[in-house]
Amino acid sequence: MERGLAENTLAAYRGDLLRFSAWAEERGGGLLALASSDLSDFMEEQIGTPVRTVARRLSALRRFYRYQVDRGALDFDPSARLESPRLARRLPGVLSESEVEDLLAAPDVSTPLGLRDRTMLELLYASGLRVSELVGLTLARVNRAQSTVRVTGKGSKERLVPFGEEASDWLDRYLGTGRPEILGGRLCDALFPSRRAKAISRQAFWQAIKRYARRAGIPREISPHTLRHAFATHLLNHGADLRVLQMLLGHSDLSTTQIYTHVARERLRQIHAEHHPRG
Repeated sequence: MERGLAENTLAAYRGDLLRFSAWAEERGGGLLALASSDLSDFMEEQIGTPVRTVARRLSALRRFYRYQVDRGALDFDPSARLESPRLARRLPGVLSESEVEDLLAAPDVSTPLGLRDRTMLELLYASGLRVSELVGLTLARVNRAQSTVRVTGKGSKERLVPFGEEASDWLDRYLGTGRPEILGGRLCDALFPSRRAKAISRQAFWQAIKRYARRAGIPREISPHTLRHAFATHLLNHGADLRVLQMLLGHSDLSTTQIYTHVARERLRQIHAEHHPRG
């Protein structure tokens, strides 16, 4: 509550601390009895674990021990001298515009679930929402007249995100026929419910998008976040301002948004190499 962290982040930190607590008990002490050398031993045992996972576990430890010092349970922070692993800047994988079109066309819109999924894909690509923001949408958060959605992102920050005419048309069609058929008269606030009249889960949508990628003939693994990356990169490719993109994506720091400029530049290089006679 103090940090305003997302529930998914809290769940990850909780799991990390439980893992660390079990490790501490095996050494015959509790979390508050460990010294800096013990924490160094724990971090050394993380060799072979993905760097981002190690960084998150270290962040969980630091937050835990700082809290204990703040509340007077410890006189010093044993995690203070632990070195953070270096994170390589990963460029997100991006779908081409034609691949996005193929993916959007993959669901069978003659069925209510297919129509729901098509609408979710259209809205995801049109707005750049995180998948947690998409599945968490309620009817009250959609302004159909203005073609905007109101979402609560990371750090409990609220933003208003527009979506275009194409997504608006699919939303109208889905709300008119697909959603009522899925619910069968039951009440549900979720914009995108499952057959159980509850909001579709992130995991279920993740599996669905993988299935549609295979149907569309996309040869690599993609996730809902891939469409967020495509949204950002395609906007930049068509001349969008970086500050505007930052607001649309809900990034608190512009440096997070700037990674997409690298993706856009790389794409321009590829186009130049493919089509210029001296490329």
